[in-house]
Amino acid sequence: MSIRVGIFGYGNLGRGIEAAIRQNPDMELAAVFTRRAPETVKINTVGVPVYHADTVSDHKNDIDVMILCGGSATDLPVQTPTLAKLFNVVDSFDTHAKIPEHFENVNKAAAAAGKVAIISVGWDPGMFSLNRMYAGAVLPEGKDYTFWGKGVSQGHSDAIRRIDGVADAKQYTIPVEAALEAVRSGSCPELTTRQKHIRECFVVAKEGADLARIENEIKTMPNYFADYDTTVHFISKEELERDHSGIPHGGFVIRTGKTGFNKEHSHVIEYSLKLDSNPEFTASVIVAYARAAVRMNQRGESGCKTVFDVAPALLSPLSAEELRKTLL
Repeated sequence: MSIRVGIFGYGNLGRGIEAAIRQNPDMELAAVFTRRAPETVKINTVGVPVYHADTVSDHKNDIDVMILCGGSATDLPVQTPTLAKLFNVVDSFDTHAKIPEHFENVNKAAAAAGKVAIISVGWDPGMFSLNRMYAGAVLPEGKDYTFWGKGVSQGHSDAIRRIDGVADAKQYTIPVEAALEAVRSGSCPELTTRQKHIRECFVVAKEGADLARIENEIKTMPNYFADYDTTVHFISKEELERDHSGIPHGGFVIRTGKTGFNKEHSHVIEYSLKLDSNPEFTASVIVAYARAAVRMNQRGESGCKTVFDVAPALLSPLSAEELRKTLL
């Protein structure tokens, strides 16, 4: 029996989820929910209904797992605990500093409802988080480094678009090459947040907007830009569409460590991603964890989970026997 998946929100990530479901034969798209007028939303899967978000509670028996595609700034802190009362859910909440608070709020709702909610799924947080954990367990005498980019951050771009007077925006995170090479050398440099990355913003302002205020709000935004050297470019809508229409991203998780009685041997563990489409890759990770959420709930689990709590075998459509035979 196919896992029935709902999509809550149909932007870049929602479209990526829809595409990812098509690549997983054990899943089917059951419905899409939108805050827009449903008749104006055209999806790519024939025969699947689009409903208004306000009607979501009417469909709690029709969906095995709901994937939430809203933004971390204002959508998910409200939507995830609310929908976890009705469905197994997966979200991509990516405001790292607020994950513990988000976890507690979602856990209360999911546990009370007997549902499984997996939060902060994607590549960072998500796949990068797992690699930091694995590397730290293997090399306890060591140091972690994470570099993002060069690429478009969906969450940071969304945060800029929420600023009054902003019509549209794209934000690029760019590693400082000298810092990256110093880490790869195994020298274990001490690097501040500002020394590892720069942030570059391309902003389309609404007519008559106060550009100086917008730039200041971006550069001083806590958890997003305040700790980085940030450059803001104001450009036209046409320039944004011409030069910044793609959504590439990627990055590196590196741990350097020592082994031996006298710590005489050095090791470098590196995991990297080069993504042509940030939302489509993120969606592919989320869909795998949606499978895990359903399986965990079917075996009686409930409450909020993160990627650390999910056994790898639960992500795969292959059976345990097939995994042992083909991948171990």
